[in-house]
Amino acid sequence: MDKIKIYSWNVNGLRAAIKKGFLEWIKSSQGNIICIQEIKSTVEQLPDEAVNIGKFNSYFFPAERKGYSGTAIYSEIKPINVFYGFENPIYDVEGRVIIAEYEKFVLANVYFPNGGRGPERVRYKLDFYNELFFYLEKKFRDRKGIIVTGDFNTAHKEIDVAKPEAWSKVSGFLPEERAWITKILNLGYIDIFRKFHSEPGLYTFWDMRTHAREFNNGWRIDYFLVSDDIADNVTAANIHADVYGSDHCPISIDLKI
Repeated sequence: MDKIKIYSWNVNGLRAAIKKGFLEWIKSSQGNIICIQEIKSTVEQLPDEAVNIGKFNSYFFPAERKGYSGTAIYSEIKPINVFYGFENPIYDVEGRVIIAEYEKFVLANVYFPNGGRGPERVRYKLDFYNELFFYLEKKFRDRKGIIVTGDFNTAHKEIDVAKPEAWSKVSGFLPEERAWITKILNLGYIDIFRKFHSEPGLYTFWDMRTHAREFNNGWRIDYFLVSDDIADNVTAANIHADVYGSDHCPISIDLKI
């Protein structure tokens, strides 16, 4: 396999997404690796057809708290190693990170914390960014390329939100959160979607309560950040806003290996 397609999607509850066509989508997606966030379930709570999907090996990391957070990877290519969390119990109890190591690259599937519950949670979120990327750099950077994907819960630039001025004091678009995305990019990561798309109005999340998707009042908070040593191997990056079933939509990259 010399080209692989990787998807990422915050499904906002895997059991709910299954009722909305998730399994049909995954089979028709032509994806080789599917990363999902906010599964909100344990493996035991899932139907067998969501655990054993055709050609895919599946890996689940649920949160200890029921009905909350959690991540999973479906991978046609069997990883060399799979790491559940990043060796910090403060974060790992929330099931936020699965890292799959392949021959040529490492893929971190991440559900970053939401800072919407006040300053303490914003601090927790920023500390999470710091510790995760320190771990990835220390463990993998000198050995192979790194891809970090998932729901970052932060929009980086004004082009990434429909209402930058109105939302500038809302968690997810606070100056200190945006500055952390910049800091990560300065470590040598590329926001690969923006390498291919410079136009506005392209979002990955819409608030359900305000029917924001109808008016495209969205946020681009789901990303693929690719280390600069393998960024040129990415041949396409896309947002799939026509796929429903969650308050987020899937994103994807095509990777030449």
